[in-house]
Amino acid sequence: MACSASTCQSNCYRDQPQEEEEEDAKNTNTTSIATNTISNNNNRNNSHGLCLKCKANPPISADTHADDSRFCADCFRANLFGKFRFAVTSNAMISPTDNVLVAFSGGPSSRVALQFVHEMHSKAQKNFDASRDRSLPVFGVGVAFIDETSVFSVPSNEQDNAIEDITSIVENLAPPTKQLYVVPIENVYSEESGDGRERLKKLLDAVTDATGREDLLLHLRMLALQKIASQNGYNRLLLGSCISRIACHVITATVKGQGYSLPADIQYVDSRWEIPVLLPLCDCLAQELNMLCRLDGLKTVELIRSPGSGINGLVSSFVSLLQEENPSRECTIVRTAGKLIPFHFNRIQEIDDSNVPLATRRRQRRYNLKPNECFSSESFCFICNGPLSKSDLLSLRNLEQCQTSPDTFGGACCLSCRFQILPQDPSLLDQFSAVLPQQLVARSKHDNLDNSSVLREQIQDCLLSESEDEI
Repeated sequence: MACSASTCQSNCYRDQPQEEEEEDAKNTNTTSIATNTISNNNNRNNSHGLCLKCKANPPISADTHADDSRFCADCFRANLFGKFRFAVTSNAMISPTDNVLVAFSGGPSSRVALQFVHEMHSKAQKNFDASRDRSLPVFGVGVAFIDETSVFSVPSNEQDNAIEDITSIVENLAPPTKQLYVVPIENVYSEESGDGRERLKKLLDAVTDATGREDLLLHLRMLALQKIASQNGYNRLLLGSCISRIACHVITATVKGQGYSLPADIQYVDSRWEIPVLLPLCDCLAQELNMLCRLDGLKTVELIRSPGSGINGLVSSFVSLLQEENPSRECTIVRTAGKLIPFHFNRIQEIDDSNVPLATRRRQRRYNLKPNECFSSESFCFICNGPLSKSDLLSLRNLEQCQTSPDTFGGACCLSCRFQILPQDPSLLDQFSAVLPQQLVARSKHDNLDNSSVLREQIQDCLLSESEDEI
């Protein structure tokens, strides 16, 4: 229990949530005010070459279009960490009883996410050690890296060096220690079969579309992370997706016809998965995260991978060009997409645990997104797990033969996956399903049955009763 004495000087949990929220809100408001001031007054407050926040130190860059041109190194870092912590606390992403698995790819975004989670973890541990009764637990942290050498042709020595670097990065973090899981992506298949790599190669070779192959690999990566988290007792999966990556996803999803499911992918919280997915860096630019890695000397690992050759690669180049012309383009894209109404699963379920501070529970009820019932969906694509629209549900055929009909097998997924991932020749669907991970096959059969009942409920008013049919 936290003490209630007004003269207590210990670093306990008593005022931590309120103080952190006030500080984060202050940093956020400062950033917003600074942005408006610069845009309206042409950098009037930075005319003397001093940090916009502390007014004491010089800015770290001469570029007038980026945050690092307005702040000194200390204020720039505090501003980024404030965005991260405000996203975590205001959306009640992490509670003291949670176990968080950080997806680490070695890039700047995931490296900063790991560093910020580590700092919150260390502070929580210090507060726990300083408290009197130590009744409030400290959330756990693990790190997962997906080895994709079975997909990309990388020399074995380079991959070994990359894994060694990743291991050293995690081990060099100050206590509390964090468990590292290095898992090959073919582990999405059952480990008992022993032919996971061969089946994965056949699966990817069966997808002729370059964009579909990249998307399928992305879905398999998420499936592997979910499996690691589920098997090792983690109840949160934290990703390092930033504004730059989300802006690209907004454009690609629009081009692929995934506009209905787009709101589900760009929120702070995504609970449609077995392990809820957290995106606390979705207010930070890739340029800012790269700068922070250079300032703090955060080591990153560059993995050699072939550049995207489909829609994803084209959109990434297009958004990068837009960002060079106008540094606010990525923020504008994400802010515009943020006006879409989120789904009912884009929030953490309300906490009913006496170990969780009351301030955290109140903050969750205050900030959680309000769902729109007309947008709620209980049917998902068995490949990408995207929510299905009514048009997707109406495309189901031969519901009575859902386990053998190729049309119904394709009807269990969204239009994008149907045309970019599934074989267009119905005779090849059986071979394709034979090399799918068992989890996806089971999900397709389960979703077919659920989609049938959902479709019938939606068109119930249009169906004729038996008595009317006889007449």
